[in-house]
Amino acid sequence: MGSSRNANAAERSSAQHSPEIPISIGAMLVTLGVVYGDIGTSPMYVTKALLAGNGGIMSVNEEFILGAISLVIWTVTLLTTVKYVLVSLRADNHGEGGIFALYSIVRRGAKWLIIPAMLGGSALLADGVLTPAVTITTAIEGLRTIPEVHAIMGDNQLNVVIITLIIVCVLFIVQRAGTSKIGRAFGPVMTFWFIFLGVSGLMHVLGNPVVLKAFNPVRGIMFLLSPNNHAGIMILGSCFLATTGAEALYSDMGHVGRGNIYATWPFVKICLILSYLGQGAWLLANAGNTELLGIADLNPFFQMLPDAIRPFGVVLSTCAAIIASQALITGAFSLVSEASGLDLMPHMQVFYPAETKGQLYIPMVNYVMWAGCIVVVLLFQSSAHMEAAYGLAITITMICTTVLLFFYLHKIRHVKVLPFIFVVFFVALEGFFFFSSLTKFFHGGYFTILLAALIMSIMVSWYNGSRVERRQANLLPIRSYLDQLDRLRHDETYDKLCDNLVYLTNNTRTDYLDRDILYSIFDKHPKRAQAYWFLNVQVTDEPHTFEYAVENFGTDYVFRVTFYLGYKVNQRVNAYLRQVVGDLSASGELPPQKSDYSVYKTPGPIGSFRFCMVYKTLAPESDVDPSERSAIALKYAIRRHAGSPVQWYGLENSNVIYEYVPLFTKFKTVEHLTRIYPSQHS
Repeated sequence: MGSSRNANAAERSSAQHSPEIPISIGAMLVTLGVVYGDIGTSPMYVTKALLAGNGGIMSVNEEFILGAISLVIWTVTLLTTVKYVLVSLRADNHGEGGIFALYSIVRRGAKWLIIPAMLGGSALLADGVLTPAVTITTAIEGLRTIPEVHAIMGDNQLNVVIITLIIVCVLFIVQRAGTSKIGRAFGPVMTFWFIFLGVSGLMHVLGNPVVLKAFNPVRGIMFLLSPNNHAGIMILGSCFLATTGAEALYSDMGHVGRGNIYATWPFVKICLILSYLGQGAWLLANAGNTELLGIADLNPFFQMLPDAIRPFGVVLSTCAAIIASQALITGAFSLVSEASGLDLMPHMQVFYPAETKGQLYIPMVNYVMWAGCIVVVLLFQSSAHMEAAYGLAITITMICTTVLLFFYLHKIRHVKVLPFIFVVFFVALEGFFFFSSLTKFFHGGYFTILLAALIMSIMVSWYNGSRVERRQANLLPIRSYLDQLDRLRHDETYDKLCDNLVYLTNNTRTDYLDRDILYSIFDKHPKRAQAYWFLNVQVTDEPHTFEYAVENFGTDYVFRVTFYLGYKVNQRVNAYLRQVVGDLSASGELPPQKSDYSVYKTPGPIGSFRFCMVYKTLAPESDVDPSERSAIALKYAIRRHAGSPVQWYGLENSNVIYEYVPLFTKFKTVEHLTRIYPSQHS
C-alpha cells in the first residue's frame, strides 16, 4: 500500500465535528443580517392584519389593543424564545440546525420519524419560496404612501410587480457571493432597522404607557375568548405572522453559530416588542379617528411615523424586506444540504463561498426558488393576496419540529418528565395556530400547501427509490477479481480501451467495490486497460485539505484512491488524479505507460485516461413489484434533472464513457418461443 502525506490525519479530520463559530462583533453583524430578516420585518404587517380582521380603525378599543398585542408578545415569547432559542438551538448536528439536522440526531428512535421530517422540511421550503415575494411586494407597496413616490408609481399594480421582480432577480443573483459577504453588507442595515423599530415604538409607548399592560398574558386570553373579538380563534392566524421566521432562525444556525444567535436575540426581541407596543399606543391614541377611514389598507406601522420621518422609514423598511428574503434562502440551502446527506434528496453541486463550512450555496436550489418567487409574484400580484397564503405551511413545520424535539429531549438527552410537558403544550399551541390559519387555504394558502406536497412527493420518491436500491446493493471484494483484471489487461483479443480506466465510487470501504463497476468492466464488453483506478472523494471539515491515500493491493495495475478534500477545495478530480498518477509513476509503483505518438517531442510516462460513469437503470424485464418499479422510476426521473457528476468533479473536458447497468439481476420468465421455418409461416 502507498499513501501521500498523512491520510490517517485526514480521516480523523473528516470525522471531527465542525468547529463552533466564535462570538464576535463581526459574526453578530452577520447574524443580524442573515438570520433575523424574516422575523424582523413582521411589525410591518402583523398589526395591520390584526386590525383588518377586527373591523378596522372604527372598531378599535382598549380591550382589542391590549389583548391583541398581548397575544403577539406571548406568541413571540413562547414559540421563538422558549421553543427555538432556548430549546431547539441545543439540538445541533455538527453545528448545523434545522429540521433535517434534528432528524439526523433522532432517526434511530423510530422509523416513522422520517414522516414528520419530510413533511416539516417540505412545508418550510415551500414557505421559503413565498417569503421573498410577500415581503418585497409589501415594502414596494409601502413606497406609495410617500406622495412624491406615489406621483411616479401611481396606483397601477403592474408597476409594483415589475419593481418587485427586478429586486427578486438581483437578490437571487447575489447569492453566489456567499452568506458571509451578504451578511456583512446586510448586518449594519438590519442593526439600524432594529434600532429604528425600537426607538419609533418607544416614543409612542412613552406617550401612552397604559399599553404596557399588554405584557399580562391574561389580557390576551380574555380577549381571545371575548365577544368583542370579531375574528374569534382565527385571530391567532394573524398573531402567528409575528413568529414565522423562528424556524428559519433554527435552520440558519450553521451559517452563524449558536452563540451569536444567543448574543443577538435579546436585542432583536426588545426592538420587536417595542415596535408592537408603539403601534398599540398609536392605535389607542387614534381610536375612532374618522380621518383615517379614507386610507385604504391602513397600516399602523407606517402611519405612526411622523410625516417628516415616514419617507425614510418606508425606504428603510424596503431594504429590510429585501434582507428578510435572505433568511429563508440561506435556510433553504442548509435544509437541502442536510436532506441530501440523509438521502432524502439527490446530491447536488455545493459551493462554499466563505471560510465557514456552514455557509454554502447550492445553484440548483437557488434557481428553483428564484423561478418559484417569480411565479408567486405573477400569480398573486398584490401583497394582500400573498399574505392570505403566508404562514399556513410553516405551522405544519413547527408541529413536526416539536415532535422531533420531544424525541431529542427524551431519547438523546434522557430527560424524563419535561419532554412530555413540552410536546403536549407546544403541539396544542401550534395546533391552535394551524386551525386558525386554515381559513387562508382558499384565499391563497392552497399554493404553499400544493408546493409543499410537490416537494414532499420528491422526497418520498427519492427515499423509497433509495431504499429499494440499498436492498439490491452488492459489494464484492476486489482481491477476488485481481487475477481476472490481470488476464484482461494482457488479453490482446480485445482492443485496448485506454491506458488508465477510471471509475468513481461512493463506497468508502477500501477492499470492496460495487458489483456494478465490476459488471461494467467484465460483462458490458470487457474493457481492457493497462491500469484500473477506483476513486472516492471525501469532504473534510477543514477548508483547505489536499490529501489522498492509495491502496494498490500488491499490484501495479489496480489502485483504490481516496481523496480527502477540504470543503473549500474545488473537486477537480481529473487534475488531482494526474498528480497522483505522476507521484506513483515517479515512485515506481506504476510502470511507465509509453506512447509512440504525441504533440510533444518527448512523450511523458503517463498514458491516456477514460472515465466511466455507471448509472443504474431498471430494465422492463426486471422481476420487481409494481410499487418498487414506480419508486425506482421516479427516483431516476428526478436524478436526470439534478445535475451531472461530470460537472461536479471537473470532468467536462475529459474522455467520459456513460454506461447503464441493470439494477436487478433477476428477470421475469418469458414464454418459450417455438422456432418455425419460412415454409411453415407461409
